[in-house]
Amino acid sequence: MATETVHALDRKLLELLVCPLTKTTLEYDAANQELISRAAKLAYPIRDGIPIMLPDEARPIDDAPASQD
Repeated sequence: MATETVHALDRKLLELLVCPLTKTTLEYDAANQELISRAAKLAYPIRDGIPIMLPDEARPIDDAPASQD
């Protein structure tokens, strides 16, 4: 029986974690299982419920709004 497990991040843990590059707070993206640093424009992955807070493991994000041409 194969089931996909989606881990919820503990609120207290989220309050303690900051971006390792900018030391700013992070936003939890439950749908993508990522912690978002708007200041660094990086998304840190959460694997098996464990935040991977390594800049080399983070993916770049683009905060620019999509143009409506």
